[in-house]
Amino acid sequence: MKNTLLKDIGLAFFRIAISAMMLTHGLPKFQKLIAGDFQFADPFGIGEAPSLFLAVIGEFVCPILIIIGFKSRLAAIPTAITMAVAAFVAHGADDFSTKEKALFYLVAFITISLVGPGKFGIDKK
Repeated sequence: MKNTLLKDIGLAFFRIAISAMMLTHGLPKFQKLIAGDFQFADPFGIGEAPSLFLAVIGEFVCPILIIIGFKSRLAAIPTAITMAVAAFVAHGADDFSTKEKALFYLVAFITISLVGPGKFGIDKK
C-alpha cells in the first residue's frame, strides 16, 4: 500500500509541476488571443489565428485539465502534439539545445498520456 501511495503522490507531483511549467508558455499566448492579436506562426498553412488557437488549447487549456486531473490522458495528447510541432517543425532546423525544451515537454506529456493522473485527480484512475 505504501508503494501505491508514493506512486500516486509522484504522479500528482509530476503532472501538476510539468503542467504548471507549460502554463508559463501558454498564458502569454492566451492573453494574446483574448487581446485580439492573432499574429502567430503558421507552420501548416491553416492561418495565424487557427494556429494560435490550437497552441492555446495545447499550452493553456489542456495543462489546466491535467493539473486538476480531469481527462488527463486525453488532455496530454494535444499538448504533446503541440510540443512535437514546436520541436520538429518550428525548431526543426535548429540545433538540439534549442529544441531540447520542447522535446522534454513532449516526453513528459506522452508519459502523462500513458500513465494517467493517478489517484489524486478528479478522474481518480
